[in-house]
Amino acid sequence: MFKLIDLPYAQYALEPVISSRTLEFHYGKHLQAYVDNLNKLLPGSGLDELPLEEIVAKSSGALFNNAGQVLNHELYFTQFAAPTGALPAPTGNLKAQIEKQWGRVDAFKAEFEAKGTGLFGSGWVWLQADAAGELSIGQYVGADNPVAHGFKPILTFDVWEHAYYLDYQNRRAAHLQALWQIVDWEVVEDRYTK
Repeated sequence: MFKLIDLPYAQYALEPVISSRTLEFHYGKHLQAYVDNLNKLLPGSGLDELPLEEIVAKSSGALFNNAGQVLNHELYFTQFAAPTGALPAPTGNLKAQIEKQWGRVDAFKAEFEAKGTGLFGSGWVWLQADAAGELSIGQYVGADNPVAHGFKPILTFDVWEHAYYLDYQNRRAAHLQALWQIVDWEVVEDRYTK
């Protein structure tokens, strides 16, 4: 049985980028519903003893949708930290790879935001890595994610409206731009290097 993850910060800690009210609904209601639905769908599926990433890789239909959303949200919520006032930046091997492929971190961020803003409907924009460590930016609709396509998930921004509508209304681009203030690049670097 899966359970709702504990947030690595207080519910108000990401303000003003993500309000405690948004977290109350996005984490406390939406993610909890995906966890509950996943637990209802797993018995008898033949996948109920597998880790979450394997369930995502091997499932389809409603089981995939709920497992995918649990994984997506767990990675999303655990990549943030309280804003410090200084804009955090990538470090180490990840920074070197971003600069190798995009030239500058700002160029990567601009493309990432553009792909998130340009994704039609609800979904996710991901920084993902292949087996050789090469990075790419993936746009995925619904619950889809890099794991289902053989990539390692590194960083994600949620572009479902429930992730930002209370705070930004229809201003998806402003939401994506603001999220850089709370990215915990140490967590993201660890995802890339492990």
